[in-house]
Amino acid sequence: MARLTMREAISQALWEEMERDPSVFILGEEVGVWGGTYAVTKGFFDHFGAERVRDTPIAEAAIIGAAIGSAAAGLRPVAELMTINFAFSAMDHIVNEAAKMHYMFNGQFVLPLVIRTVGGGGRQLGATHSQTPDAIFAHFPGLKVIAPGTPADAKGLLKAAIRSNDPVMFIEHATLYQVRGEVPDGDYIIPLGKSTIQRPGKDVTIVTYSKMLEVSTKAADELSKQGIEAEIVDLRSLRPLDMSPVLESFKKTNRAVIVEEGWKSFGVGSEIMSRIYEEAFDYVDAPIKRVAQKEVPLPYNRTLEQSALPNVQDVVNAVKEVL
Repeated sequence: MARLTMREAISQALWEEMERDPSVFILGEEVGVWGGTYAVTKGFFDHFGAERVRDTPIAEAAIIGAAIGSAAAGLRPVAELMTINFAFSAMDHIVNEAAKMHYMFNGQFVLPLVIRTVGGGGRQLGATHSQTPDAIFAHFPGLKVIAPGTPADAKGLLKAAIRSNDPVMFIEHATLYQVRGEVPDGDYIIPLGKSTIQRPGKDVTIVTYSKMLEVSTKAADELSKQGIEAEIVDLRSLRPLDMSPVLESFKKTNRAVIVEEGWKSFGVGSEIMSRIYEEAFDYVDAPIKRVAQKEVPLPYNRTLEQSALPNVQDVVNAVKEVL
């Protein structure tokens, strides 16, 4: 088992799947000769060639449209969008075609398409390039939405996504590429749509995913010094949404804090909270708290940007409130 960065784990998963299955190919802006905006596909062009690592024009609708067509024709495209903010330029293709074609044609064909994209703030990219609109895409049936928080999960989930016969939105956080962790070697697969306990505890349940797993873990470390043991449930997948570990944990702790980077209104936390109230109301000992980004377009100024994003102290304070 190697200790890899998130970038290396994602790159390894892509490389292994392309070696395993000749129908897998990559397309997107600067994925070939340049090696990807975040260097995930560096070296792929020289090894796999221009047919399987295809640089595209700066046209997100064209990228996703071409990926949908090739998937319907029997290939397994991995389309890279430089940032999830640019997915808005391809919303019609993603929402009205990729998410619905299998259903509308009564299952006569499958659409094995992966859309790799980068989300989240924290890199001073301004309000239009730093959003976390994960809940928007998770809203639509027919589209799977995956957002890993560790290198091992990134590898296992991406390999599973590429092998899936359904369209998958695979969201990588912009500030996690350098994070290191133990990553199993070889053909490591994690089934899509399965939440997991990343840290055991007994006093409070923290539900989170992606970048906020890192923030929540640091908060749990701080709380542990004060005698409070938080259990962290990592969703990993927003659709399908696996509530079983969340509910099992909540029935043990009777208290919950939900941590997301997106905005609180109409967000992932709202859905998780309502599910807990609906399915485990008799176990509620305190109002559920949500920690989320301030409801403003994310500022460019670093100090303002960091003050708008959820931080460790926000999580610590929320846990203490529910206790």
